[in-house]
Amino acid sequence: MLCFHYRGDKRTFQQNFGRENRLRCKMTQEFVSEALGVSRQAVSKWENGTSDPSTSNLLALGKLYGISTEELLLHVSDSQNP
Repeated sequence: MLCFHYRGDKRTFQQNFGRENRLRCKMTQEFVSEALGVSRQAVSKWENGTSDPSTSNLLALGKLYGISTEELLLHVSDSQNP
């Protein structure tokens, strides 16, 4: 299941790849966690900013949400450089 990304304003990692995209794609934390092979708690921590996903999980999130690798890296870079 892919959910295609829309271009929005540049915000933090959690807002770009967390809850907002998951809800836009009509996915639950449980679905995302099962798709990536991580715990639901890990997805929750990514969304609330307690931790960040590994590179492989970041790429898997991009694929799940229909976001290109290039766009993923641009957003991550933007969130690290306020």
